[in-house]
Amino acid sequence: MRWLSKERWRPRLATVVVAILIVVMALPLVGLFFFRLYENQLIRQTEGELIAQGAVVAAIYADAVRAARIPPEKLGAQMPAVRDNTNYPYEPIEPRLDLASDDVMPTRPAGLPATADPALAAIGARLDGILDETQKTTLAGFRLLDPHGVVIAGGDELGLSLGQVEEVRQALAGSYASELRLRIPDQPPPPLYSVSRGTKVRVFVAMPVDLDGKVAGVVYLSRTPNNIVKHLYGERGKVTLAALAMLGGTLLIALVFIRTVSRPIYALIERTKRIAAGDRDAMRPLDHHGTREMAALSAAFLDMAAKLQARSDSIQTFATHVSHELKSPLTAIQGAAELLRDSGGTMDEAERRRFSNNIVTDAGRLNLLVRRLLELARAENLAPSGESTTLNAALALLPVDTRLEARIEAGGDASLGISGENLAIVLANLIDNSARHGAREVTIGAASAGERVVVHIGDDGDGISPSNRTKVFEPFFTTRREAGGTGMGLGIVLALLKAHDGTITLVDSARGTRFEINLPGV
Repeated sequence: MRWLSKERWRPRLATVVVAILIVVMALPLVGLFFFRLYENQLIRQTEGELIAQGAVVAAIYADAVRAARIPPEKLGAQMPAVRDNTNYPYEPIEPRLDLASDDVMPTRPAGLPATADPALAAIGARLDGILDETQKTTLAGFRLLDPHGVVIAGGDELGLSLGQVEEVRQALAGSYASELRLRIPDQPPPPLYSVSRGTKVRVFVAMPVDLDGKVAGVVYLSRTPNNIVKHLYGERGKVTLAALAMLGGTLLIALVFIRTVSRPIYALIERTKRIAAGDRDAMRPLDHHGTREMAALSAAFLDMAAKLQARSDSIQTFATHVSHELKSPLTAIQGAAELLRDSGGTMDEAERRRFSNNIVTDAGRLNLLVRRLLELARAENLAPSGESTTLNAALALLPVDTRLEARIEAGGDASLGISGENLAIVLANLIDNSARHGAREVTIGAASAGERVVVHIGDDGDGISPSNRTKVFEPFFTTRREAGGTGMGLGIVLALLKAHDGTITLVDSARGTRFEINLPGV
């Protein structure tokens, strides 16, 4: 019996578990990637803002130097030639900082004492107020440097040289430069959303001022990138949507796991308890299996439960039959023995002999029943030996039966997947059964049917009545009980054939009885 529902595709348990693990591992990685990517975007955004501000300041400073008619010899290095003129006259500067590839440099070195050109220092003094007002709005730090790297405007470093700073040195040579530098705050940590106080790095941008192809100075800017938490708060709608999506994904994972793994397991556990309590209605497929392995496990379990139940029913029926069969001769023996004991000297010799014969006869029947029970138990627990034999070889092992003639009509040399000894037991029981039912002749024939061999055994006896045809393989069923029949012969035959992957059926016959045996061929 198979307890399989309609076959359909189901994922394997290993597939479900691996998929869940991959998704669970991916969630934090996606989160880390998102924050890292967003933080890098904030740094690029800060660099872009500093480039825009620096370009404005550079244009104002260049115009002031041109108006002051500063001699070319007081200017700095020659600006490098522009390699790509496709955007001429535009020369855009794209943000280039990247947290993933750029090292975070140490804090900016302190300025060194130096002397600025008085004319350029005067221009810086006029622009200093503009830079201070701009800083109040943009929060960027401004330093305006002359062609030699000396601060001429911005902050409290006037008159100090920053030419030794790497990004300033590159700008004095005529190239744009930017760096990420470590920021060490000199005050207690600010509140969560304080502007420009949320990270440990600071973006530095050095932009050369181009005046007629020469470096007229450097606009040196710096700013701490905006706090990522502040930006996330500003995008709280999108962040909330993302959080809900992750929560939904997690809940979906839990639902899939419960539906495909947890719920079928608990259902099978509950079904097991009901079957153990004797509930026969529980022996049916689960409503939902979830995975292929669970469907197979449920089917195997229900198969096992059905076989155990059938075995239990068989044992119960068998025990009832055994007790009934043993009870009759035991009762007869007990009755005869009590009569002999209580008769004293009043029972004549003929009566005494009759009761003694009854005891001997019933004791012999008990002995025969016990022997046949042992043979049946041995047949039901027999393991296939892997041997093979033929009808000729098996029939040769039987003693000559003077009651009837047994002959092989065809297929005597066909090889059967059963040992000669066991096939001889099968034939012996069938021939004895025929002899007890008035047969004079038994004919045996075999024919191949693919990988199997079909054996026919027929006789010319009294046959089996229609009402008894469905009972012949039941243990202890016999119509010749008064003649010493035990009803165990066909049961032993059936058990032996089952042990060798064989079957036996009663087929229609015009005369007598005819059995059909199906065994593996070799």
